[in-house]
Amino acid sequence: MNSAESLRTALDSLLDGLPPRQAAQAVDRLIASYRGATPTHTPILRDRADVAAYAAYRMPATFEAVRSALEAFAETVPEWTPGRHVDVGGGTGAATWAVESVWPGAREVTVLDWAEPALALGREIAAANSALSEARWERARIGSALRIPEDTDLVTVSYVLNELTPADRSALLAGVSAAASVVIVEPGTPDGYARIIEARDALIASGHTVAAPCPHSAACPIVPGADWCHFSARVSRSSLHRQVKGGSLPYEDEKFAYVAATRVPVTPAASRVVRRPQLRKGQVLLELCAADGELGRSTVTKRHGGLYRAARDAEWGDAWPPPAEPSAAAPAVPGGGATSAYASEA
Repeated sequence: MNSAESLRTALDSLLDGLPPRQAAQAVDRLIASYRGATPTHTPILRDRADVAAYAAYRMPATFEAVRSALEAFAETVPEWTPGRHVDVGGGTGAATWAVESVWPGAREVTVLDWAEPALALGREIAAANSALSEARWERARIGSALRIPEDTDLVTVSYVLNELTPADRSALLAGVSAAASVVIVEPGTPDGYARIIEARDALIASGHTVAAPCPHSAACPIVPGADWCHFSARVSRSSLHRQVKGGSLPYEDEKFAYVAATRVPVTPAASRVVRRPQLRKGQVLLELCAADGELGRSTVTKRHGGLYRAARDAEWGDAWPPPAEPSAAAPAVPGGGATSAYASEA
């Protein structure tokens, strides 16, 4: 059983017997907090009922978003595997499951969060994953007091920045810069993207190189406030998950923004697909962010042979061109530079 299946099984077992109405009420409040723009000085997750509702509402989506970001990062550092992992503001530990999914096996793991009920539940769920059985779950204030050991290989920070004051956010970004590699994930909204750009700038200033999604460490060509860069991860829903969330489909698409930055040698993608590919008769339109720091559109047609077949299979967020076609770059459409289209998938 893989990590995603193990996590779903653990959540189903955990939430079996939780009164649906109580879960729905807690989910409604958590949605309001999750989408809110006001930082808070107190934990959003207050008790076990809140944490159980959070686990049903957010943990599968957080897992898939973080895993997608980590997979893109892993492609740029194929010979590297994290040893010591610290999950900051990790709550119930979705990111630790995602790390284990991308780099299977046991490692030294520490989850830091200020909500003791979330840590307790995360520890309970982690019992279903042998690679996380020795993880440490520690209560910590996420802010100026945060200290990350310098020998940390990987820090993950997922869906946390919105909960912090600007001062605590700056302190967090300064603290995680001690790690060799940092992956930060936020909601795929204009505000989430703005926080990712803030984090990206801070990590570059601290000496990190952007590994993903950007194929460069230059200024992002998408200006916060006018547009935003984000991606999508498909999330499978269990029957209980659908019940709690009030949905009928067996899946949902989680929109997220992220940055992965590192001090280890990295080979970024030549370019990145930054919008859902558009399939036309005999051609595929790809919106790309390129290594030169520019946005543009590439049109791949049948005459490009294998590259055309790869383009038909390309997904939003993929590196381009695929590894098997390193030199077969399709021509960019004249005038197909930055457009407002990047926001249309929100």
